[in-house]
Amino acid sequence: MGLFIAQLLTGLANAGALFMVASGLSLIFGVTRIVNFAHGSFYMIGAYVGYTLMQVLPGAVGFWGAILLAGLAVGLLGMIVEMLVLRPVYRAPELFQLVATFGVILVIQDLALMIWGPEDLLGPRAPGLRGVVFILGEPIPKYDIALLVITPFVALGLWYLITKTRLGILVRAATQDREMVGALGVNQAWLFTGVFALGTALAGLGGALQLPKGGADLMMDFNILTAVFVVVVIGGMGSLPGAYLAAVIISVLNVFGVTYLPQSTLVLMFVVMVLVLMIRPYGLFGREEVAGEHGQVGEPERPIKPAGLQVRLLVAAGVAALAALPLYGSSFSQVLATDILIFCLFAASLHFLLGLGGLVSFGHAAYFGGGAYVAALMVTHAQSPMELAFVLAPIGAGLAALAIGWVCLRLTGVYFAMLTLAFAQLIWSLVFQWGDVTGGDDGLVNIWPADWLNDTTIFFYFALILSVGGMLALRHVAHSPFGYALRAARDSARQAEATGINTKRVQLLAFGFAGMIAGLAGGLFVFSKGSVFPNELEIARSFDALIVVFLGGVKTLAGGLVGGAFFKGVEEVLVRFEYWRLALGLLIIGVVILAPDGIVGSLRKAGERLGLLRQTEDQK
Repeated sequence: MGLFIAQLLTGLANAGALFMVASGLSLIFGVTRIVNFAHGSFYMIGAYVGYTLMQVLPGAVGFWGAILLAGLAVGLLGMIVEMLVLRPVYRAPELFQLVATFGVILVIQDLALMIWGPEDLLGPRAPGLRGVVFILGEPIPKYDIALLVITPFVALGLWYLITKTRLGILVRAATQDREMVGALGVNQAWLFTGVFALGTALAGLGGALQLPKGGADLMMDFNILTAVFVVVVIGGMGSLPGAYLAAVIISVLNVFGVTYLPQSTLVLMFVVMVLVLMIRPYGLFGREEVAGEHGQVGEPERPIKPAGLQVRLLVAAGVAALAALPLYGSSFSQVLATDILIFCLFAASLHFLLGLGGLVSFGHAAYFGGGAYVAALMVTHAQSPMELAFVLAPIGAGLAALAIGWVCLRLTGVYFAMLTLAFAQLIWSLVFQWGDVTGGDDGLVNIWPADWLNDTTIFFYFALILSVGGMLALRHVAHSPFGYALRAARDSARQAEATGINTKRVQLLAFGFAGMIAGLAGGLFVFSKGSVFPNELEIARSFDALIVVFLGGVKTLAGGLVGGAFFKGVEEVLVRFEYWRLALGLLIIGVVILAPDGIVGSLRKAGERLGLLRQTEDQK
């Protein structure tokens, strides 16, 4: 009994910092509708600032004062980020703003590296709270007891702020209907800035509070980001009571999971999220209206028509220039071009879902990495020839996409996106932990192509033909009756259903087709590299594809191709520098602010304006 009580109290203590970070994210999302991927970065900065202040301020007053000052400092930083980065793109498609927050992540990571260095910093002990107390014979750290007391006070303070103050009334009103709040004369810009500052201050407070338990390191942002999103989704987007309850559930289950079922710790919270969303599609305390308001990425400004002669000639010229690469390029340039082609095919498959279907998947890497592992497993364990393994890669990925899509398509918006992420994490965990079959963290190696494809130039042409063919297949389907039915399901599901279109079936088939193309890219990848590791299934790989789709342009069919080529090309140049993340992050933020329609969309609009200007001059 004593051990049970000790584990329960430890779980409740761990829930404290998690709740503070999650409550901040929930507030930001509820009011601004921003999917803020940089929230973990503010948590990390809170820990670093708190550590620095604790070295300067003496005694117990200095320790707790440093925690409060760290929260205030991070809130000020959040205010600056909101005004400089996010405010200029509020009119862009809502999910396009996540690209800006991804750029903020890269910038903050390198700034933290420049200021505090690469070494992990060990958090100081809380004065007067060192050592343990014994409850039923089991030791409990005194600092955990302090967190058990602090967290309810923070929760009560937030409750009072939201329910009893004018700011809270505005926040709740904006959560319900922010357009109406603006119509009533409330300055939305400053309301958004204030809420964003409050949310980031809570993240910074959580980072500083956990210092005696974990210290500060450069991986803190990504380590907590997934857990925070899971907590917010389980509790219900925009719900503070839901965030608190979900933080307690996840933290307590993790503590008991470590003791009784350690193999489950990597996926336990995702299993809980899947179960909750299957029963409560909008979280424990979420509302359908909030979830459904941002499931789409925006209707195209005009119907997308097949490419004209000029565009086709330009594409043909580009493919011809690539085909001639072995005549003037080195072996390295061929390998680099192969990598870019494979990545562009992967990004194009996600763009098919996102741009045409309005289906924002946070776990698309499951099909890319899944296809790679299907091929690698066939070669390693079944001793199958490369050709058969390669054919089975897209088939296996497509079937997995159909199965996952059948479950996920019951939800919409961010809940749909997070459920795709949960299934991707489940697949990653299976690959990571099933070492006897998948090689675990060591991956699968010596997965080389057949003898006739061993030459670098021949494999480059092989990848060129299949990558271009895959992208043309995506484009052909986009202009087929199926593609128009998919756009109809995205723009107005009710009207599409009224015309006889089975929207769920169309979306499910699109999900499977996109997964199959991603699996094709994964099959090319594993035979180009000769190996595959679990990181090809990780969240970061899905986010890479998501970022390039938005950079290229969601409302254009060429967005995935152009965004992928741009991202990979720029990354290849910048990684040679020490602080390449800072430069890449600033570049991404610049593109988001200056070209909110993406590279292709902005170029198209510039061309239209130039043509209109010439037409006006001719009329004069």
